[in-house]
Amino acid sequence: MAESGAKSAADDWRAAILLAAGLTLARIVALFRTPLELYPDEAQYWLWSRVLDFGYYSKPPMVAWTIWATTALGGDAEAWVRLGAPLFQAGAMLLVFAIARRLYGGRVALAAAGLYALAPAIQLSAVVIATDSPLLFFLGLTILAYVALQTAEGRNRLLLAAGVGAALGLAFLSKYAAVYGLVGIALHVVLSREARRPWSLAAIGLAVLAFAAVLAPNLVWNAQHGFSTVQHTAANAAWGGRQLFNFEELGEFLGTQFLVFGPIPFGALIVGLVLGLRRRHWDRSDLLLLCFTLPPLLIVTGQAFISRANANWSGASYLPGAILAAAWLMRWRARRWLTAALALQAVLAAVFLAFAVSPRLAEQAGAANSFKRAKGWSQMTDLILDRAEVERSAGLSAIAVNNRFLYYAMNYYGRDRLPGMPPLRAWLLAATPQNQAETSAPLIPAEGRRVLGVALEGNYRPEMMADFRRTLGFEIANVSLDRRRKRRVEMFVGEDFAPRPRPGDTGRPTPP
Repeated sequence: MAESGAKSAADDWRAAILLAAGLTLARIVALFRTPLELYPDEAQYWLWSRVLDFGYYSKPPMVAWTIWATTALGGDAEAWVRLGAPLFQAGAMLLVFAIARRLYGGRVALAAAGLYALAPAIQLSAVVIATDSPLLFFLGLTILAYVALQTAEGRNRLLLAAGVGAALGLAFLSKYAAVYGLVGIALHVVLSREARRPWSLAAIGLAVLAFAAVLAPNLVWNAQHGFSTVQHTAANAAWGGRQLFNFEELGEFLGTQFLVFGPIPFGALIVGLVLGLRRRHWDRSDLLLLCFTLPPLLIVTGQAFISRANANWSGASYLPGAILAAAWLMRWRARRWLTAALALQAVLAAVFLAFAVSPRLAEQAGAANSFKRAKGWSQMTDLILDRAEVERSAGLSAIAVNNRFLYYAMNYYGRDRLPGMPPLRAWLLAATPQNQAETSAPLIPAEGRRVLGVALEGNYRPEMMADFRRTLGFEIANVSLDRRRKRRVEMFVGEDFAPRPRPGDTGRPTPP
């Protein structure tokens, strides 16, 4: 019997590894064949990766460290910038399998791995380099260590407690939404007597020490930089500034959760939650996963109702939620629903990769708008730098853009030309910097003798021109994104930069 069990475990793991390897290979092939350019946020993370640090303006350092590692291997082409995303998601998928196998057995584990890996949100996260893929990997590692801790004894218990703390610290270094992992552990300990049993004082101490040791360099960096990352995260999560009780925002957020989870898995989560509330009883494994799944969903749903919320803000729930949905579908013997969920999500994943490799297919299918932010930046950068080359003979002192997306895209796609050009700067609309581009590279009067001003889509171009004593050489340039859409920049030469006072202005910034 033991030999049969070991063979079954090996077969399950072989199937999970083959599925992860096949999906990852397909995603990597798509990365190296897609003509899609970096999203501006990806270009921002690439810019951060040029200088390794323990923190950055709006995010913890893991995404920049990842890009540094992958580009050190293969160079700065888009595929190498993004390579960390499919690798992290491959690891997260195997962690889903490992967690589910410990809690529910091999069949549920394979179903959970499939639901997770093929979820629409995970498909996107696996080909776009951002903070979500490392967050989900390290949250998965945290949950696996926490699940193993429940049945550990002796020295292993202490080692696993330290592992929980270290993994959670790495999740925080990926994205501060890792706080939902901490909430999940605390909630489970409060609700379950069995969950409290492994936490001796020594175990708690080791977990806290490991967590603090991993996170401390980022906290020190934040303290040295005015807690800029924490402030940015808090500003994004702020529940003010908009009309209260936004039923439209609430409905939109809940609707997008069916899309990002997959309609059948998210429906299964809702049905299972209702059934459990009616019975007022939860299986031990279900309760554990609910403690990690519900807090991000409920808190962000409340945020959508009170203010606003993006679909991926509940991303910390994707990994435990996929396991829970698979377990409930298997328990209900709803194999047709499970098969339909896997088939539907596999088709959507294949279509997405096909669109990424051939954006013309997306255009023909009416989905071109979904990819517009990943087009046209290279050509637009060349148009602007070509104009700057012409103006250099007249003593150009700076190139100033009024949009952070354009600033980051130009840094990436102009990386070979900018070193020999006048400095690229960010023009400030408000009295104080509103993003990292404006904080790290503001246009100041000392560099404003003769500036090439660039307004993306013409936004705030009159206000930008009004900050110069004289303007000339106005020009409009367009880049075609597809048959229907274009991106426009308006360029001019501004002389003698003398910014007008803004409300609350206490003086123009100087570069750090």
